Amino acid sequence: MNDTPSRPPFEPLARRSWTDLGPRIISAAVLLLLAVAGLVVGGYLFAALVGAMFAGCYREWDRMVTLRPLSLSGGAVLGLLALAALAYVAFGVQVSLAIIGAGALVAVVDPSGPRAWRLAGVLFYGAVIIAILAIRGAPGWTQPGSFDAGLWTGVFLGTVIWATDTGAYFTGRQVGGEKLAPDISPSKTWSGAIGGFALGTLGGLIVWLIIVPASPWWIGLIFAASISVVGQAGDLTESALKRLFRIKDSGDIIPGHGGLMDRLDSLTFGALFVYIVGALHDGTGDIAAGFLKW
Repeated sequence: MNDTPSRPPFEPLARRSWTDLGPRIISAAVLLLLAVAGLVVGGYLFAALVGAMFAGCYREWDRMVTLRPLSLSGGAVLGLLALAALAYVAFGVQVSLAIIGAGALVAVVDPSGPRAWRLAGVLFYGAVIIAILAIRGAPGWTQPGSFDAGLWTGVFLGTVIWATDTGAYFTGRQVGGEKLAPDISPSKTWSGAIGGFALGTLGGLIVWLIIVPASPWWIGLIFAASISVVGQAGDLTESALKRLFRIKDSGDIIPGHGGLMDRLDSLTFGALFVYIVGALHDGTGDIAAGFLKW
């Protein structure tokens, strides 16, 4: 009689599923090109991209919390969020906030669906739109020889978020191991979270040393590490919301990634972190300079 405890069968790494890798790479490349083009050009092009992306996020949010197709009032909120992004460039933050406020009013007045959740979506994505556009600011490349703090802050933020997501994806798939939060997201592991944190922090530090060598390296290290953690917290928060509303993906618009919410959840929390740090350090007049220059 064999009293040796049974052990789970060994699963070779080669058997792990990578069927979604191709679509993920293609989608990521397209999104990266759009993001870089928007960051470099800035102005109305960047505002249009930001408005379209986060209006799309709200569409998925509305569908998630109401569990029904987009209503007429939901479509109006989408349009107002996109308009708020363009208004930020054309007229300034006050007009943009007023338009977001109008979107919040539409969400509350609609008698159908959970008003509190719809209002939360308008306010959250409205805040993200304002934060990202404030970080980018005016394109400094129009002034020869000037340092475009908005562009480089965007590069720093994007690098940390992208490296964190990439590190978490590949480390989690290859190493596996104990689940990070099985009740929230069964696919996420501690190894993935650590791998994402390590790559995101390292990538951010390298970019920091290149773009702002005059600022202390340890501040860049702290910021990169913080954005990596905050970004992963955003990912887990979205997973918790999807679990609450019993949906698997927020959408299917991005092959290999799911919906816009699925792809941008980390960026939303990271952008709010950068905005808060920049505002606390040097006011709201130049968020990017306040974040980078120490």
